[in-house]
Amino acid sequence: MQGLQAAKEKASGLFANKPLLFKNSQYENFHVEQKGYDQMYDGEDLETPPSPERPPPRQIDKYVKAECPCLSARYTVALLACFGFSIMFGMRCNMSMAKLKMMEKQNTSSGVVEDTPFNWTVEVESSIDSSYFAGYLITQVPGGFLASMYPANKIFGAAIVASALFNMAIPGAMSVGPVAVVFLKVAQGFVEGVTYPSCHGIWRMWAPPLERSRLATLAFCGTYAGIVIGMPLSGLLTDYISWQTPFYFYGISGVIWYFMWLWLVFERPSKHPHISGKELTYIEQSLGTQSQAAMPGFWNTPWKEFATSKPVYAIIVANFCRTWNFCLLVIFQSAYFKTRFNMQITESGFVGAIPHLIMTSLVPIGGMMADYLRKNNIMSTTNVRKLFNCGGFGLEAFFFVLIAYADNKYIATIEMTLGVACSGFAISGYNVNHLDIAPRYASILMGLSNGIGTIAGFIVPIVIDNITKEKDKPDKAITEWRAVFLMGATVHFIGIAIYGFFASGELQPWAEPAPAYEAPLKPLDQETTFTENTSALKASEPPAYGAIVPPRPPAPQAHVPNNPFVSGALYQAEPIQPPAQDYQDLTDDGTY
Repeated sequence: MQGLQAAKEKASGLFANKPLLFKNSQYENFHVEQKGYDQMYDGEDLETPPSPERPPPRQIDKYVKAECPCLSARYTVALLACFGFSIMFGMRCNMSMAKLKMMEKQNTSSGVVEDTPFNWTVEVESSIDSSYFAGYLITQVPGGFLASMYPANKIFGAAIVASALFNMAIPGAMSVGPVAVVFLKVAQGFVEGVTYPSCHGIWRMWAPPLERSRLATLAFCGTYAGIVIGMPLSGLLTDYISWQTPFYFYGISGVIWYFMWLWLVFERPSKHPHISGKELTYIEQSLGTQSQAAMPGFWNTPWKEFATSKPVYAIIVANFCRTWNFCLLVIFQSAYFKTRFNMQITESGFVGAIPHLIMTSLVPIGGMMADYLRKNNIMSTTNVRKLFNCGGFGLEAFFFVLIAYADNKYIATIEMTLGVACSGFAISGYNVNHLDIAPRYASILMGLSNGIGTIAGFIVPIVIDNITKEKDKPDKAITEWRAVFLMGATVHFIGIAIYGFFASGELQPWAEPAPAYEAPLKPLDQETTFTENTSALKASEPPAYGAIVPPRPPAPQAHVPNNPFVSGALYQAEPIQPPAQDYQDLTDDGTY
């Protein structure tokens, strides 16, 4: 263990001044640039967290510490979240590759026949493809509340491992019938629906404001890494072993990942038993009281403000547009290359993974660029979000138009690679925007926007399956796939217009709860205290003697002779005792 710690310190020293993804020293002094840690904590050892105290180590921590070499605690969370999303989206590729294997035509002695162990119609295929999104839609908004009420890290981990277990059951369900497959796909979508909202709940506790883009995009790039690995890997396993193998492989991977997640990830920095004192202080001071505020419930969530907020609508529309084209690629990209250019399953898997490979690398780069522009005041947060979102959407839409008229598989591959890769910049736009406009409600807003965006995932398989009914005929495939990609480009152009006009990166007025009501203080002339200034009292005469000033009688009115209707006409009120007089100071011998 000492050797491992020495290697970690040495690596940290080597990379301390280099702007790497996992280490950036310029962020270590957020909000404390004018005052170092030594001054703030009177020279105390930074390895001891100032406050709050860390919990005692668990049983496993006595043998192996919950830390990764050369990685801070927050980047460990981001990297493991990335792996979790990779497994989740890799599982989505299993079914598309299995379907290609089932419908593969083979040459036999009696001619060309189709290897179709499950003879599914277009309607059955559409139902299976869409069923996942039916379950996914249901738990989006509830997932946001679950992440607000319970530890978001536990919800995220439980969702991934449950989906992995369902994935291992799909091959058996396919032998039973399509209804069983639909049921399992709905269950998968149901549990995975809480992943994105709960991930935002994690970053509410772990992401310093000026690192939101880089940490969130590092986690979300697992979405595209999952496609990069999932497509070719599922193709290889399907081709060389069997179509059931990818389902079991990803199911086991999800279970292994879950144990790593339980070991290394905690609800918030203050509950991490081995986080460094410097990192703990940095995260807590940069977040301030934001992460300590009570989480919103259903009834005190500003639903009316959500419904009337233009920035919220901008995020929802952008999410819908991105989901439309992402589902188009994930579900139908392999089928496009196979039916349009007659690629083999393994080849289409590798070719389909290339765009997402480039995108996986550009997503975190876009996050670092966005944070750089914001931190150095080169652009406002609003303009950064609009630039990255509209730029990413616009470039992908432009290349989609080119793909629609491509006649060569190599040209189509290049165009798709460039378009999908550039769309990675949009993740630094709409997908992080929830944390800008309302960090307190980020997980709820993510569930709301992702839930409405999921409607696109539900519609896309039905629409495209019906557009491409005759895709097996070469002359029909050209016009059908052209319509598909032109439709995708149009969806993105609509998203650019709406997000460009209505998006915002500023904290909204309704984003923080109203301060608690405090009764106004009484004016000094209405209070009686032991430290009152007598000059602030009403009336001009000094108070009577005593520790507490007694209530003062009404001021006497001027005597009005021969008028019985005027108070004071018959008598003149006299004070009970003469007014107090100022005494001279005592002399040294105690006399005046």
